[in-house]
Amino acid sequence: MAHLISVNAGTPAPTEHSDVPYTGIDKRPIDGPVSITVPGPKGTEPTGVAGDRICDTRHHGGPDQAVYAYAREDLDRWAGELGRDLPGGVFGENLTTSGLDVTGARIGERWLIGERTVLEVCAPRIPCRTFAGWLGERGWIKRFTEVAVPGAYLRVIEPGEVCAGDGIRQVYVPEHTVTIGLTFRALTTEPGLLPRLLEAGEALPAHTREKVLHRLQ
Repeated sequence: MAHLISVNAGTPAPTEHSDVPYTGIDKRPIDGPVSITVPGPKGTEPTGVAGDRICDTRHHGGPDQAVYAYAREDLDRWAGELGRDLPGGVFGENLTTSGLDVTGARIGERWLIGERTVLEVCAPRIPCRTFAGWLGERGWIKRFTEVAVPGAYLRVIEPGEVCAGDGIRQVYVPEHTVTIGLTFRALTTEPGLLPRLLEAGEALPAHTREKVLHRLQ
């Protein structure tokens, strides 16, 4: 059964790899239940995860980036390629999952975590220089982009508490085929795919819709 390996949160730490002097990308597992709520608008703090902090509010946060999930299976593949240990939270993810195809999740798909919390798949993570600087891997942005296993940002549909070990169940899967993986490729290496993103309807983030419509014009 799909479940949470860990719930992770970060506190501000100095960085030389961002437009702001601090970053919350170093996220660590939290013991016990963690509240998940709808965050404020983009440009404000905090995230949707209690105890988590973001510092570059221009590029991160807001309802469409309330929670970030990454699969343990994908972390393990990266660990093998990089030859280093990658603990839960090291990619800056709030939720480290197991048994769930995050890259194959469809935009607008909904997950029930535990007994109450419902999150909606919204958008892929686009790598930035803060991420590259944090991992310290040469050519990381290009490498991460080429592999195209980005993890998923999630909206909060039903707030609640989650904790390590909670089950994850898909309670709604839309009929379209616009996945996190396809969206990531459209936004990075395969712009010809951008028109396909409109198939996701209202679940597609507004800024992504605007980009697609601008291209079609």
